[in-house]
Amino acid sequence: MLLDLAQLKPNTCYHLMTQTLIPRPIAWVLTASDEGQLNLAPFSFFNAVCSDPPIVMLSIGKKTPEEAKDTRYNILTGRDFVIHLPSSSQAEDVTASAATLPYGESELDLMADNQLVEFPGCPLPRLKSAPIAFHAKLHEVHYLGNQQQAVIYAELIQAYIKDDVIQVDEAKGRYLLDAKKISPLARLGGAEYAGLDEVFSVVRPN
Repeated sequence: MLLDLAQLKPNTCYHLMTQTLIPRPIAWVLTASDEGQLNLAPFSFFNAVCSDPPIVMLSIGKKTPEEAKDTRYNILTGRDFVIHLPSSSQAEDVTASAATLPYGESELDLMADNQLVEFPGCPLPRLKSAPIAFHAKLHEVHYLGNQQQAVIYAELIQAYIKDDVIQVDEAKGRYLLDAKKISPLARLGGAEYAGLDEVFSVVRPN
């Protein structure tokens, strides 16, 4: 089947993209409102774009044509935020936190496991159960498309990584992470997610 994307309705194109550009990592983003209430929401239009400085990209739309999503609004105020990478065991809580709520109400109240712990050096806490969390700050924002999608570039300030998934490779001056132990939750299309069934290496040619 050959599809002319320019002829598709935006919603049809969105669903086609989310079912073909797979799997996608999930940024589970914790922010604070103007009054300090915590907001948590997942976004899968997300990835790394730079390592010096370390920057990731989040693409966040609107609740309505007139109202920005809470996470987008909170980040664009310039406040610090936390990007978690959820594990596959957290799929139900990730889904619960995707609910659209009035500004100031917290998705944490909808989750079975919402325990927070201090994130030293960050003004916000982090989710205790998430294996990876980044303290982030707004670096830059661009607006794209007919609906003015906010493409947010976030600079990573510090990282929390669960002790049992990381090792130090002294010889190479790197950190080694165990992907199977992290068991990252990946986004597919519709209501579908994926986990890691197999991890394998391929030898690079000289």
